[in-house]
Order: sequence, then structure tokens, then C-alpha cells
Amino acid sequence: MHMKTGVEQSAYAILLLNMLPDKAVLPGEAISQQLGASATYFQKLLRKLVSADLITSVPGVKGGFKLKKKPEDIRIFDIYIAIEGQQTLYSSSGIFNDMLELQAEDQCCLLTELMKEAESSWKSVLKRETVASMFDDNHKDRFKTKVECLQSWVNEKMVL
Repeated sequence: MHMKTGVEQSAYAILLLNMLPDKAVLPGEAISQQLGASATYFQKLLRKLVSADLITSVPGVKGGFKLKKKPEDIRIFDIYIAIEGQQTLYSSSGIFNDMLELQAEDQCCLLTELMKEAESSWKSVLKRETVASMFDDNHKDRFKTKVECLQSWVNEKMVL
């Protein structure tokens, strides 16, 4: 299984937006630079996050992005779905049926149920974790100095 880097970049963008004080926004260009993403590609990701009602776009010279929901209400699964969509991770290509030359009424895939179960487990973990839980006090303490530097960067780049 392979997940696009857009999901990772989007999760960390939301984490940056979570560091903003009320009424402040963070310009998309600043976020893309911090994450090392192409500004053009990153704007597409931000639009998907806006469409999913996870973040808000504030237009204008003093515009940017901010969270639309509380961090404890944004599940990591929500970010994944906003970027990747609802498609399933596995779809049988019929190899087993071809190997055994099965007729239409007998066709099956031995992997389908296993893959459905694995996907269900994977989704339940992503649904359990939120932006708030992803960067709880344990993580903040572990990276205290680095988080303080990142908070300084956010304070410097934010627009009120």
C-alpha cells in the first residue's frame, strides 16, 4: 500500500494551522515553503482541504488559511479522504479466475475478504486519531525546543 505525500503534507499543514491564535491566518505560500512542497501543487491540496470543510480560506492581501474545525474534531481519516478520496485500496484483477478458467458464476477472489478486513482495520486507526491526539502533550514535550522554533516561525508568518 502506498499513500501519496499529499496526505502527509496536508496533515502537517493542518498541524501548522493548529498553532495559530484565533483570527490569524497562515498564507498558503508560507505553508508550502515550510513543508518543501511546490506552491502550485500545494494550492491544490489546500483547495481539497477547504472543500472537505477542514480548513477555511480567507481571500485578500492579508488572506491565508485557518482551521474550520477544532483539532479534536479533525480525524486523520478526514484528511486522508479529502486528499485521496473514497476509493478502496484493493480491487481484484481476476487473476485467480483466469488461472482456474472459472466461469462467471464461479468467479471469486481469495484475497478480497482479507484485503477488506485489512482496510477496515487501517481505517479504524485513522478514524480514532485526531489532529489534537497526533500532537498531544507527549509529542510536544519530546520535541519541545523544535516545537518552540516552529511556533516562532508560525508567529512570524501569520497574518492578523
